[in-house]
Amino acid sequence: MAETSSILDKRARLLGPNMTTFYRDPVHIIRGEGAWLWDAGGNRYLDCYNNVPHVGHAHPKVVEAITQQAATLNTHTRYLHEGILDYAERLTNTMDHRLDTMIMVCTGSEANDIALRMGRAMTGKVGIICTDNTYHGNTDLVSHMSAKRTPIGGAVDWVRKVPSPDTLNPLGGSTESQAQAFADSVQHAISELDAEGHGFGTLILDPFFANEGFPELPKGFLDPTVEVVRRAGGIIIADEVQPGFGRTGRNFWGHDRIGLAPDIVTMGKPMGNGHPVAAVVTRPEIMAEFRTRFGYFNTFGGNPVSAAAAMAVLEVLEEEKLVENARDTGDYALELLKELKHPMIADTRGAGMFMGIEFTRDGDPQGAAGFCKDLVEDMRNRGVLLHLVGRYYHGIKIRPPMCFDRSQAELLVEKLDASLKALPV
Repeated sequence: MAETSSILDKRARLLGPNMTTFYRDPVHIIRGEGAWLWDAGGNRYLDCYNNVPHVGHAHPKVVEAITQQAATLNTHTRYLHEGILDYAERLTNTMDHRLDTMIMVCTGSEANDIALRMGRAMTGKVGIICTDNTYHGNTDLVSHMSAKRTPIGGAVDWVRKVPSPDTLNPLGGSTESQAQAFADSVQHAISELDAEGHGFGTLILDPFFANEGFPELPKGFLDPTVEVVRRAGGIIIADEVQPGFGRTGRNFWGHDRIGLAPDIVTMGKPMGNGHPVAAVVTRPEIMAEFRTRFGYFNTFGGNPVSAAAAMAVLEVLEEEKLVENARDTGDYALELLKELKHPMIADTRGAGMFMGIEFTRDGDPQGAAGFCKDLVEDMRNRGVLLHLVGRYYHGIKIRPPMCFDRSQAELLVEKLDASLKALPV
């Protein structure tokens, strides 16, 4: 087996420089099963981060579905095939709000790109609003929403980024005023886009505000914002790549959890359990307008193998009661996490299989960034994989596969407690 250094050198030569890796000492993964991963040296890791293997690494039912369909037929949607229709029907049956038409693609980036173009098709306006601490993908259009890196040529004036909600520093100065303050920011952005001639077309957000640090927000939080958007004739996109498919434990979709009725829903990574599947779901009139204005076609989106993989994921979620597991095990894990003591812990929160801890140094979140980075590295060395989250990467994100169980939650907290005690403050 090749040494890590030689693999890194080969990556740089064959794939180009600056290929990102997790951890200072990258993990050379060769096998996965359930919530476990093994590296080339035989070391086992508890995967508490990857939402791509939604129902567990190498789930046998998903593997079998992919294998059987690949051995039978794989082509594109310009030929008739019932697999994509059966899947579309089953998927849209999980949604309300007349969201019952679908386009399948390969990545969440593609899905969000299409959704934004749907907004433009329906409104005739190019202006887009997102939060100032978000990520929705990496196509040219979607990259303009990224909070971390400005595209070449600089920020475009038809995108407005509004302050994201926050638990420790709520918009408007208090938890009670935050919903209206967020809506007021959206209204201000709409007025700017209209005044500059772009017009306001679309608001895109993750209804769980995952990359923003998933602040604790009550159901109905977005009601004032929805009123503002509807009054302006805008379209609302719910990006469900992270909170969708039952991850938050009590709702299948993040938009239902927060009480939002979106016009368009996008989804990706977890949809095929690692197979490259994503989708856009919307109302029939929006789909018709988009199809008329853009004539979109995707060679690989909705192919029979992808549809089979995605269908298997839905079946496993139901058969193994994984949404209920996300609720019950997630509640248990969150209770254990809240028992952890450390002078820099500012808040511990989450829902279902999506949890995290926010840290500050003397009340300053930015001052905790270095500590959090060291914490993630130390946990990797202890055999638990986590990642960073938050505006300054001043928190840890815990987002394991949906099959995560109580014994694994106990192991996570045991290792985390030891790491917190070992690291210098």
